[in-house]
Amino acid sequence: MSRLLGLVLVVGLASLAGCSVHAPAPVGQAPMAKAHPRYAPPPGAQSHWDASLGVYVVAGARHLYYRERTYYRWSNGWSWATSPQGPWQPTDSGGVPPGLYRRYAQ
Repeated sequence: MSRLLGLVLVVGLASLAGCSVHAPAPVGQAPMAKAHPRYAPPPGAQSHWDASLGVYVVAGARHLYYRERTYYRWSNGWSWATSPQGPWQPTDSGGVPPGLYRRYAQ
């Protein structure tokens, strides 16, 4: 019985070996990462994942975001496209990821 318990402990500790603990982001700063484990970044564009918005923020473009093969743009209202060059289709808040919509809600 003690041999089985020892084996369970060894296997359990080995599975935790790859885990790490990260400090939370400072208050007032959104946690950012280069990529998201589920959503692929925009093809051919520099970007970073913004967890508070739930989208990639496209670098070098003002108010341009990306998630799941869709670009979102804010310009006194929301629009979306499958390419950063458009064509852009207007949409309401229901067509935008919730975190992104809240950023511009007034």
